[in-house]
Amino acid sequence: MFFPALRLLSSLSQPKSYYYIPQRLTSPPRLMIVSDLDDTMVEHRNDNDNHSLLRFNSLWEEAYRHDSLLVFSTGRAKTMYKKLRKERPLLTPDVIVTSVGTEISYGKSMVPDENWVEIMNNKWNRGIVEEETSKFPELTLQAETEQMPHKLSFHVDKSKVKEVTKELYQRLEKRGLEIKIIFSGGIALDVLPKGGGKGQALAYLLKKLNTEGKLPLNTLVCGDSGNDTELFTIPNVYGVMWYAENGKDNSNIIHASERCAGGIIEAIGHFKLGPKLSLRDVSDFLQCKSDNVNPGHAVVEFFLFYERWRRGEIENCEAYTKSLKASCDPAGVIVHPSGAEKSLRDTIDELGKYHGDKKDKKFRVWTDQVLATETTHGTWIVKLNKWEQTGNERKCCTTTVKFTSKENEGFVWENVQQTWSEESEVKDDSNWII
Repeated sequence: MFFPALRLLSSLSQPKSYYYIPQRLTSPPRLMIVSDLDDTMVEHRNDNDNHSLLRFNSLWEEAYRHDSLLVFSTGRAKTMYKKLRKERPLLTPDVIVTSVGTEISYGKSMVPDENWVEIMNNKWNRGIVEEETSKFPELTLQAETEQMPHKLSFHVDKSKVKEVTKELYQRLEKRGLEIKIIFSGGIALDVLPKGGGKGQALAYLLKKLNTEGKLPLNTLVCGDSGNDTELFTIPNVYGVMWYAENGKDNSNIIHASERCAGGIIEAIGHFKLGPKLSLRDVSDFLQCKSDNVNPGHAVVEFFLFYERWRRGEIENCEAYTKSLKASCDPAGVIVHPSGAEKSLRDTIDELGKYHGDKKDKKFRVWTDQVLATETTHGTWIVKLNKWEQTGNERKCCTTTVKFTSKENEGFVWENVQQTWSEESEVKDDSNWII
């Protein structure tokens, strides 16, 4: 077309715990991106349409997902991270580091790293921290959702930070604790175990990966505030940041000119870490000739075409329909979430009447967890989650596509099967097309 369910995790036994790496990785990851979320991966101020984030999503899924690692490292607790996932089209990371580096979890199921929990427990007593911080009228507790077993979060006036921090360190040291205090955003103060923090969590992950012979060939860290600072101190990583006071003399760190996820793509290009052209930056798929054509690429490209078609952003012309039908096996079928079966070519004909039906309706489509597997020579299975959003309504189908590849014909669509994902907020077959 012109333009697996992915088993993310395998377990490796560790003392008193399990460590998880994506099963798809048979060699060291080509790239590992470690990114903060708020005002780094996700733009909150000037991108209500999520254009920058969706550009990154398309690039990651078609060019990187199969052989690279995506890590989100956020100050948010898990509950607030899950809330953000419902608000924004975030991809599923391989690793999620939450609560300012005090929690590490793996894969879609967010399996906690119990070894990391043990490290966080070292010379830490939450009750004592609560007792001592309560003696500081300058500290105001943040919302209950921000208070975690290994993190207490406060608001504090910037002018009081130095004095409070110095005295609090002394008080807790006398009580036998080893803690770390992180001030960020000009107002937020977090108290954590000394071994915690985003940088320490990254160092721990890199050590784990190295032990398993999976140390990434390149690592790119991305952050915008004080609690991200540690990420840029890890040796041998590239970095992109949005605060000018740091990293001035480090050639491995750039200050992005583009906002948020767009700046991450900018850094990929700047450091020559791999492909940098997102399919969302391609204006005409009929004229697009990619050097990275693979079944995963074909799926991402088709669903982006599908979005533009229904938004009315591309011309309703016979050339598109002809190209689509030519890349479908004459006997190819699609099985909808309801179980209804249709001819692929008939579905493409039917698509014609939906041209522009989502214009001005904030309609977006994105793919997540795209994994292509060659089952036999010339036969591919691509598994993914395909999301549609209209306004605030979101639907998601787990989708499996069977391709055959033929010389001079590219990838031919033979079968598409879809079932409603457990993550889907709406499961309505009445207007689900493909």
